[in-house]
Amino acid sequence: MIIFDYMEKYDYEQLVFCHDETSGLKAIICIHDTTLGPALGGTRMWTYDSEADAIEDALRLGRGMTYKNAAAGLNLGGGKTVVIGDPKKDKSEELFRSLGRFIQGLNGRYITAEDVGTTVEDMDIIHEETRFVTGVSPAFGSSGNPSPVTAYGVYRGMKAAAKVAFGDDSLKNRVIAIQGVGHVAYSLCKHLHDEGAKIIVTDINKENVDCAVQEFGAEAVHPEEIYDVECDIFSPCALGAIINDETINRLKCKVVAGSANNQLKEERHGDLLEEKGIVYAPDYVINAGGVINVADELLGYNRERAMKKVEGIYGNILKVFEIAKRDGIPSYLAADRMAEERIEKIRKTRSNFLQNERSLINFNLK
Repeated sequence: MIIFDYMEKYDYEQLVFCHDETSGLKAIICIHDTTLGPALGGTRMWTYDSEADAIEDALRLGRGMTYKNAAAGLNLGGGKTVVIGDPKKDKSEELFRSLGRFIQGLNGRYITAEDVGTTVEDMDIIHEETRFVTGVSPAFGSSGNPSPVTAYGVYRGMKAAAKVAFGDDSLKNRVIAIQGVGHVAYSLCKHLHDEGAKIIVTDINKENVDCAVQEFGAEAVHPEEIYDVECDIFSPCALGAIINDETINRLKCKVVAGSANNQLKEERHGDLLEEKGIVYAPDYVINAGGVINVADELLGYNRERAMKKVEGIYGNILKVFEIAKRDGIPSYLAADRMAEERIEKIRKTRSNFLQNERSLINFNLK
């Protein structure tokens, strides 16, 4: 990868390399776009095979957060941090405090949160050095576990997708096949059960499946069989890249709507879903409840306000399909266009976000 060529192609603003010999910190902070506001995106810690892989991941994830935040209607740009290291062995107080100082040095252009390989406790340590961090412990004003909020957003988005596919957003008596029954999907199952949906579940963890069967009367199938289930809605809530050449022709559903990230292995699989007449709710639009909730903490967390914003995922999904119809494009492209159009409207009125004392009043960062 020629870094500046890649940054020019996708219009990145900044890539920051962070090194601290004492703590062993090797991190990359990517700021993709601050047109809408300071860049918000989590800190991921991973054992990358190479520094090039880490750089590429930071760039890819940072750009993804720009689209996710814009599509969610947040006044936030997109960014990401990746820390090179084993989250099971290489964590230390000095490492995260060092990272916090680098984030503080960006003076509010970037706000971090937890991500793969990091925890609330890690964010608390970062908070010792910077106020530009969210998703911290409740003692610092956090809203707690974001999974139920993410699940509620997926539920609302699923109802919107059902309206597009069936002309009615009711999920009563709809057959919904859920792949993966982790924290988000378990809460999703509760919403679906309460509405009277028929739930079919699978997970590699038998205990998770047993809980869903006992609590919600779900039917359990083997993990590999979930793609062949006759259902109204297929809901991927586990791994990414599960809509691929091997699975796409096995799907027997009218809607794909779930919480998993990066559900399409390649963009062309979104085209194939369109050709098959399957309504696809783009993942970063439907699963935005978590980032919406975390973003509200920046204002001084108000659950009622946050949940009202999460309810708006219903309208966001409908808008995606309005754009898809308007422009004659698949929904995954329409989601990108929705985000890009919002960014472009604001871009015409201001350039790069600059942190200053006046703008600080908009964020309750302590």
